[in-house]
Amino acid sequence: MLWIVFALAAAGFLGLYSAAGGSLLPWAAPHAVRFFAFLGMAIVISRVRTDRFHDLAFVAYGGGLILLVLTLMLGAIGGGARSWLDLGFVRLQPSELMKPIIVFVLARFYSHVPPREIRRWSAIWPVAVFLGPPLLLILLQPDLGTAMLIILNTIALMFLAGLPLRLFIGGAVAVAAALPTVYFSLLLPHQRERVLIFLNPEADPLGAGYHLSQSKIAIGSGGIFGKGYLNGTQSHLEYLPEQHTDFVFSAIAEDWGLIGGVVLIILFFLLLRWGWSVALEAKDRFDRLAASGLTLTIFFYIAINLMMVMGLAPVVGIPLPLVSYGGSAMLTVMICLGALMAIDRRNRLNRR
Repeated sequence: MLWIVFALAAAGFLGLYSAAGGSLLPWAAPHAVRFFAFLGMAIVISRVRTDRFHDLAFVAYGGGLILLVLTLMLGAIGGGARSWLDLGFVRLQPSELMKPIIVFVLARFYSHVPPREIRRWSAIWPVAVFLGPPLLLILLQPDLGTAMLIILNTIALMFLAGLPLRLFIGGAVAVAAALPTVYFSLLLPHQRERVLIFLNPEADPLGAGYHLSQSKIAIGSGGIFGKGYLNGTQSHLEYLPEQHTDFVFSAIAEDWGLIGGVVLIILFFLLLRWGWSVALEAKDRFDRLAASGLTLTIFFYIAINLMMVMGLAPVVGIPLPLVSYGGSAMLTVMICLGALMAIDRRNRLNRR
C-alpha cells in the first residue's frame, strides 16, 4: 500500500511541477513536504490500538464541532466560503476532519446495535442527530461539496451496517421529490448556477462554464500519449483554472494523455482494493465498519473529483487525494490511511 501511496504522491508532485511551468514553487515543494510530514503522522496512527478509535470517537466529534463553530466565527474566507481556520503556520479546514470523525462515530454506534434492532427506527434516528449539527455548520460556510461527500459516505455506511434496501429506495424517492424545493429555496445563486452549467456548460463557456469547458479541452487535447511532460498549454498558459487543486487531473492528462490518466486511475483502484480487503478481513464489527467507511471516504474523493473534471458531476470543489495541492485534504486522507493500517495491523495479529 505504501508503494501505491508514494506513486500517487509522486504523480501529484510531477503534475504540480509541470502546472507551475517547471518550478518547485509555489506548489510542488510544499506538496512533497506535507506528504512526508503527514505520512509520518499516518505511521504513528497505525501503531494506535483500534480500541482507542472506538473510545475517542465522541470526544473527536465534540472537538470537531468546536472547530466548526470557531470557523464560522473567526475563519478565513476563500473561494466564497468561510471554511478555514488560519493558525499562522497552517490553514486548517475543520470540515475535512469531520469526514473520518463521522465514520468513527457511526462505526461505534452501529457496532453496538443488536442485529435484531438494525432494521428498526432506533437504528436510524440517532444518525440524523449525529449528522445534523456538523452538516448545518458546514452548509453555513457554505461548503456544499464537503456536505455532499459526508452524506454519501453516511448512506453507504448505513447500507453496509445492514439497514434494509427499502429504506434507501424510499429515501431516494423522497430526495427526488424534494429536489425542486432544495434547488429554489436552499441553494445559493452561485450553487444553482453550477448545477445549470453542469447540465449545459456550453451555454456560458467564457463565464460560469469556463472551468468545465477548459477542463474538457485539456483532457481531450492530451490524446492517447499526451503532449509531453512540461508541454501542456492549457495549464502553462493559465487557461485551465485551479490546475493545482480541483483540476490537477486535467493538467496531468494533458501532459501524459489517456495512458497517464488510466495509470493514475489504476493506482487509485489498487489503493481502494487494499482498503476494502482490510475491511473484509476485520473480525471486530467496529473495525469492519470503520475500515469500510474510511475506504469509502477516499473513494468518494476520487469518484467525485474525476466525475467533476470530466463533466459528469457539478463542480463542487473536491480535490484529488494525494495528488491535488492542499494540506487539509491530504491530512484527512492520511488519517484514513493511518487508521486503515492500524486495523490491518490488528487483522495480522489476529491471524497469528
